[in-house]
Amino acid sequence: MAGTVADAMADLAPEDFHLLSGVEQGMRFSEWVNREKLPDFSGLTTENVDFHLNRMLDLELIERKTIQYEGIKLTQRGYDALALHTFAERGTIEGFGAPLGVGKESDVYEVESYKPLALKFHREGFANFRAVRRERDYTADREHVSWLYTARKAAEREYEALETLYPAVSVPQPIDQNRHAIVMEKVPGVELAKARLPDEQVRGVLELILRELQTAYQAGFVHADISEYNVFVASEGITLFDWPQAVPVDHDNAEEFLRRDIENITSYFERKYPGQIGEIDTDSIATAIEDGTFDRLD
Repeated sequence: MAGTVADAMADLAPEDFHLLSGVEQGMRFSEWVNREKLPDFSGLTTENVDFHLNRMLDLELIERKTIQYEGIKLTQRGYDALALHTFAERGTIEGFGAPLGVGKESDVYEVESYKPLALKFHREGFANFRAVRRERDYTADREHVSWLYTARKAAEREYEALETLYPAVSVPQPIDQNRHAIVMEKVPGVELAKARLPDEQVRGVLELILRELQTAYQAGFVHADISEYNVFVASEGITLFDWPQAVPVDHDNAEEFLRRDIENITSYFERKYPGQIGEIDTDSIATAIEDGTFDRLD
């Protein structure tokens, strides 16, 4: 989807982005923006709104629905276009590449810049908004919460965590963030879930992951969603990614989340590599990580 948006970017005029930004502004207050309010939100004349609205509908950057009024809202493609436009204006990215991974809560693409980078679009709330609102604390104090808001807050939280942790923790280097999108270092390696480690490396890789969780804790964050799907393994070491659910160590549930992370990753190793890592005491590991004294498994 984002790839086709990137192809259309060169044909979009400044007024198109004014209109898209106006719809975005209106969606702060309601899911569907009254068409009559778009001149005020976008700064365009009524005639310009009519012309560019039809262009945006044809490109599927917005949707239209007749309710008590004619309502307009951004599509994923429209929100992607706004973020891509900002990155291009900043000089962060110069071209769009192949998809690196597509999931329920994010889409990741390779992008061209001074070096190959990765562009991650957060999708939290688009497919299952109620579940995300229930699980994410940044939606608790708002009466109207759109998927644009939840996706943007997820990107902001992940970017904040990456900025804090890099380079002390092995995470992707953060480059830029706008709206629901993050530009970061393209991480080498393969997902832990897809890797088959030699027997002699199993214990060492698990210890590496736990030491990185310890360094992150000492730097102020608990990942809160660690699994075999957000660890990359390469010849140079491991990288922990996907930090939108990270919580600061003074969060009320930080200790619980840390223990859950440790249990998730150790349970994966026990299932995939039975007999390779021996007895695991997750409580002792969690206590050692909190104290900064974890080094290796007993």
